[in-house]
Amino acid sequence: MLAVTLCLLAAGCAAGEAGGDGSTGPVTSTTAASAYPDPPEAPDTPTPQATAAFTAIVASVEATGSTTDGLDELVEAGDARHAWLVSDLLRFTSDPADLDPLVAAFEALTGVDPTGHPSHAGSPWVNITNHLMVWDLPAPPDYRAMKQQLFTIVEPRWEPFFADTDSAMDWRWVSWGGVLIDDRSLGNDLPCMRGCIPALDDPELTDASGGAWYPDDAIVFGIALGGEVVALPKNIMEVHEMVNMTVDGHRLGIPYCTLCGSAQAFFTDGAAAGGIVLRTSGLLNRSNKVMFDLNTMSVFDTFTGAAVSGPLYDQGVTLEQTTVTATTWGEWKAAHPDTGIIAEDGGIGRTYPLDPLRGRDDAGPIFPIGEADPRLPVQARVVGVVTGDGTAVAFAADDARTVLAGGEQVTHGGVTLADDGGGLRAADASGAELPAHEAFWFAWSQFHPDTELWTAP
Repeated sequence: MLAVTLCLLAAGCAAGEAGGDGSTGPVTSTTAASAYPDPPEAPDTPTPQATAAFTAIVASVEATGSTTDGLDELVEAGDARHAWLVSDLLRFTSDPADLDPLVAAFEALTGVDPTGHPSHAGSPWVNITNHLMVWDLPAPPDYRAMKQQLFTIVEPRWEPFFADTDSAMDWRWVSWGGVLIDDRSLGNDLPCMRGCIPALDDPELTDASGGAWYPDDAIVFGIALGGEVVALPKNIMEVHEMVNMTVDGHRLGIPYCTLCGSAQAFFTDGAAAGGIVLRTSGLLNRSNKVMFDLNTMSVFDTFTGAAVSGPLYDQGVTLEQTTVTATTWGEWKAAHPDTGIIAEDGGIGRTYPLDPLRGRDDAGPIFPIGEADPRLPVQARVVGVVTGDGTAVAFAADDARTVLAGGEQVTHGGVTLADDGGGLRAADASGAELPAHEAFWFAWSQFHPDTELWTAP
């Protein structure tokens, strides 16, 4: 594999096995639209010379690791849309000497000097990509194919994702999370030597007393389905970020996006012939993990559960969800004394630190997110619900807990919240449960941009 990739993966592999995503640290950015200049004008016709120039750049990347050889020819084509390609090259740049030429190329293509933005010193790539996202700058023709050339140098096993020419994926939003694909077979519990974030399949459960190893004030993600109740410790979820297991006779795929603060549970039996096995791709979509089905290589939108590429997209598959409540272990087991909990070693003989990420996400998003909805701070925790008619409703989680603790109701948009062992569950006007989960506000509002929002009066 090319030298540039090996340099980047030196950090990414270690982070992936520890539960990270290959990022190097917090990069807080100002994402209000007012912080960005007006977007550049973009042509609406092909620029073949730019396409040829980028192909030559990719050949240089593969041969020498340089991301700037041939960059002048790309700039001379004069197509602002190719600033997206500059962003992609920045993501794979390991040589500091390549940063200035790439930033200069962005300025030449767009007419905007990005260096004055507050986030630039932290990460030119994050800053430049946020500019492009806020502008909603169109992608150039053949962007998918050009991006494929670059990304599959790093991970050839991503090729099936790019190969689907009629997918619903917006490739502008897709970036590299710093680790490789987890395409291990179901039940493979060996360490992920290639540098992926390894899913945990059918983990061993103990009863509540067997969970004495986990502190009462530590976070769990609770699932109560039919006659079975389980708790997934946050520290184990931070390492694996994906669990496939059976609860009350139903197969569930349970992704945890550490960057979004979001644990969800999808029914994966019956959604497709042979069932679905969810895995982490190593790619991101606006700082949200990109998950896929191991059996068909179909990509899913992790927030909505809708297939966006591959055979399952062609079949129109959208995975149903069940509620995941976020609370403390002490509160959960007090409310559900019959709960199971994942065993201390995950059933695979592994040791898990209590804080694998060491506060990595405490300072705000560390990957590009574009413009953040200003109604709440980016990392305010919300409980998100989609009603039967498709309306998205978010509740400020801390406010909701305070109001419920005071004996008052929390109701908005036909949705009512209730406390469940310190976590929050949702129901419609008839009392029927609505699937709900907690997430950071920036993530929920990106994937549900028209969401209604409840905050305490």
